[in-house]
Amino acid sequence: MSETGRILHRNLMAVQSRMRAACERSGRDPRTVRLVAVTKYAELSWVRTLAEIYTVFGENRPQQLAERSELLPAEWHLIGHLQRNKVNLAVRHASLIHSVDSLRLLEAVSDCAAENHRPAVLLQVNVSREASKTGFAVEELPGIWESILAYQGRVDIRGLMTMAAESADPEEARPVFAELRRLRDRLSEAAATHASGICLNELSMGMSGDFEPAIEEGATLIRIGSLLFEGLSSATV
Repeated sequence: MSETGRILHRNLMAVQSRMRAACERSGRDPRTVRLVAVTKYAELSWVRTLAEIYTVFGENRPQQLAERSELLPAEWHLIGHLQRNKVNLAVRHASLIHSVDSLRLLEAVSDCAAENHRPAVLLQVNVSREASKTGFAVEELPGIWESILAYQGRVDIRGLMTMAAESADPEEARPVFAELRRLRDRLSEAAATHASGICLNELSMGMSGDFEPAIEEGATLIRIGSLLFEGLSSATV
């Protein structure tokens, strides 16, 4: 195994160990939480090496997602901001789009759906209420939920996504994650009697600095980049 391979394997094992411990603390089955390996800042050679031992990846930019998904067959997620003029690219190459942040964007995704392909999406919610972040407002979603459910026939709405504010203390993110889970539960109840058949199973929340409280609060998808590629440099082979 190359030095790059050894570093990536060690880092992946360390993250997965911490994931299992967080699941144990919260009484969860570790199989209910999946790691999305974020490759935004990773060199292609590193991603190729990681793809030998792991197969779920996330990209922030639709163009890079398209390029890398064609080079490396795997399960690719789009986790970054999506502009409406890039929707077709995302729909064609992403197994799951985490960042549908408005009704207009949901409509654009629906317009790109094909008869034999129903794009899978998460609704991005700005739980931290930061002006710098996009997403539906927590207070907004219940009021427009009927309008969102109308798209379920063409778009597979699987759950919610959020990002907590940056902090050196991961515990400061916990209230954000708990609020997203409560919102998901509330919306699931509202959808229970709807003919759409929507099932909000996924909660995408938690990154390298705060994924453990995210798991303890119900995350099913965590987005990890820097912890996986820690210790690598352009000179690493």
